Amino acid sequence: MKKVLCVVISIVMVLGICGGFTASADSDYTIVSPYDDVVWNGENAWGAYRGVLHSHTTWSDADVDLPEMVKEYYNLGYDFLANSDHAVTGVEWNKKPKLVTPYWYQYIIGNKMSVLTDEEYEAITTGTYNNRGYGMTCITGANELNHLTLSKNHVNGYFLPADVGNGFAGYYPGGNAFDPSSYVGENEVGIENALRFVEDNGALSHINHPGDVLDSNEHPEVVKDPKTVSFFGNLLLKYKSCLGIEALNEVNSVTRYDRILWDQLLMYCLPYGKTVIGFSNTDAHSLLNCDSSFSVFMMKENTQEEVKKTMQSGAFFCVSKCLPGNDVYEIGPKEDIDVRGKGLPYPMFNSVEVNGHKVTVTVENADEIQWIANGNVIMKSEAGSDPIVLDLDAVEGSKDFKYIRAEILGEGGICLTQALIIDDGSEPLTFHPEEHTPSLAERFIMFLRGTKLYNIIVEIYRAVR
Repeated sequence: MKKVLCVVISIVMVLGICGGFTASADSDYTIVSPYDDVVWNGENAWGAYRGVLHSHTTWSDADVDLPEMVKEYYNLGYDFLANSDHAVTGVEWNKKPKLVTPYWYQYIIGNKMSVLTDEEYEAITTGTYNNRGYGMTCITGANELNHLTLSKNHVNGYFLPADVGNGFAGYYPGGNAFDPSSYVGENEVGIENALRFVEDNGALSHINHPGDVLDSNEHPEVVKDPKTVSFFGNLLLKYKSCLGIEALNEVNSVTRYDRILWDQLLMYCLPYGKTVIGFSNTDAHSLLNCDSSFSVFMMKENTQEEVKKTMQSGAFFCVSKCLPGNDVYEIGPKEDIDVRGKGLPYPMFNSVEVNGHKVTVTVENADEIQWIANGNVIMKSEAGSDPIVLDLDAVEGSKDFKYIRAEILGEGGICLTQALIIDDGSEPLTFHPEEHTPSLAERFIMFLRGTKLYNIIVEIYRAVR
């Protein structure tokens, strides 16, 4: 009887232990970081390269000639730059890009449209210009794919061939008479046309300054509106080559809530296995804004190919020296930040490392850190010189998080990590674009909003108002 009892008790204990392991496995997760492969210290440490992927010159609608703009970025210490004029695909800075007809006005008003000399290009890309000591990499193939559009349907394409995308005006080239996208190119239709065009040409893209499209400064609630989130989210899921959105742009005067939208899009897209990458760019049309928003890429070396890989992996940080206070949502600073041209060191992450359910970061030039998960601030603390540790096991509800990310604030601005994904081992959902096709009424409205006539009437109304 004792032996039988021992066997029964043993079986019960084993079942209990196995049940415990099963329950633990069901609720366990892994933190997947875009920085996992980065070598932070030692002989083979990767470099932290500062750069901009979205900027303009007089070859489209800016006030500054290309040589002057390139030299300004160089003198500010940037490591790489992509010139992405409107509907003008960027080439090497010593070559003339395609002159798109509408921008002849620059000659009429007396602006120059020139390029670097071969000697200047060589000196800037090698670092001998002004004896700087390190070169600035020219990123070619960038294009803000719109011109002569009245709405803010702006998408940046990257790594396009030099003869592709010039003159893109929101319409989809090669369409047919039964395809509205071939002759309608404003608003929602124009955004999707650009994303489809980039994907069909084997390039990469991101959606520019969505707050400008949404007028979210006047209507902050729109960034959490399910219609807004599903519109952008469905585009990100439909077009694999679209990497994400600009989370920071220029002085963020109309984009202060784009990081809130970024959080909503992460929650929408992650169940499908799609990470939404946040980008930060100056979008400079003047020299003053060359020192506004930018990125710091963690790379083995400063080359165009490494920049392309890092854009896709997300192993970089978003920085801005200019951000209006956030008086609606908890995330971000409460007071306005504008330290352009003041020479203050910007806050930066020196390492981001994951160990189990803990994330450890080291920072510099930072006073405060905010940890964000599922669109909410889950923890705030001072950012000292010691490593900062977030232990998710000590955070209530962490098993339900889809991602975490961090923002640091300092005297010199704000710096963001990319999202670190909470992977619970679930199989990703499959996105079926046909299930998200707008209704006939919605398609009619999108068609109407996509016409030039509609947008001309809207602009006249705004001017009169």
